[in-house]
Amino acid sequence: MTRREFVNFLSGTVAAWPLVAQAQQDTQRHIGVLGADATIWNSWTVAFVDRLRELGWIEGDTVDIEYRWAGANSKRVSDFTAELLRRHVDVIVTYGSAAAVLKQATTTIPIVLAVAFDPVSAGVSSLAQPGGNVTGMSIQQPDLVGKRLELLREVIPQLRRLAIMANANYAPPMLEAERVRATAHALDLEAARLEIWRSQEITPAFEAIKGKADALYVVSDALIDANRTLIITLALSARLPTILSYRDYVEAGGFMSYGPNYADLFRRAADMVDKILRGTKPSDIPVEQPSKFELVINLATARAIGLTVPSTVLARADEVIE
Repeated sequence: MTRREFVNFLSGTVAAWPLVAQAQQDTQRHIGVLGADATIWNSWTVAFVDRLRELGWIEGDTVDIEYRWAGANSKRVSDFTAELLRRHVDVIVTYGSAAAVLKQATTTIPIVLAVAFDPVSAGVSSLAQPGGNVTGMSIQQPDLVGKRLELLREVIPQLRRLAIMANANYAPPMLEAERVRATAHALDLEAARLEIWRSQEITPAFEAIKGKADALYVVSDALIDANRTLIITLALSARLPTILSYRDYVEAGGFMSYGPNYADLFRRAADMVDKILRGTKPSDIPVEQPSKFELVINLATARAIGLTVPSTVLARADEVIE
């Protein structure tokens, strides 16, 4: 090869590089994740990405994932929704209370609810036939309330008074709080709802129930999740046992949780994203419900608040934190 031929070859190769990069960009698919709390969602999104990899979608290679964390801020939900739409993502993975904003913003980009209290209120026609551009996972499980209260009564035989904390800004948590109240009354328990509209009302709420409750049922959602450290700290200070929705609260110092395995929910959400990226319409993907549930108990917290957990309950726990 002459010097001139080599220079021509090199010039042609360099010129082709942008075309190769462009081709990679054209074949790469784009996922937007609009989540609530980054700390809590971290382990769940790891499960999501791991499952995508198993299905052939490699982050940074065949798929690009953009994360946005809105917390309990509705304006951030709106801002991040607009931002993801400008980025022309192929699918958006999100949670129930953000879905209404997304649904109003787009009727074409598929939306997968990785976790939602009530998908119907988020724009799904029915669980079997979602219709439109929204599908996902539903955690609406009415019998979970009864099981959580049964667990509390096993651990606290003298349980008589129950406080219920929920976000009053969002209908699904309030529906669960009402179900808790009704179930508690059926079990001859006194029940008082603590309706939280904003973060600043959490500390006064604990002051209001001081000496008036034997346990606290926490209804999780974006607002409550964003304040979980405060809630757990105040509950420990009040020596108040807490029953919670998922393990992350217990790992952070809460007493006991019973609910769906959220990592499993996110893996199944990845299955839905895979189907959508391969051409299935979200309207043709039925909404699914949890199949794995877990009981997690924090024994260190139990000791700190003076509780002895019966061996029969510990034997049923999926995880006991020492």
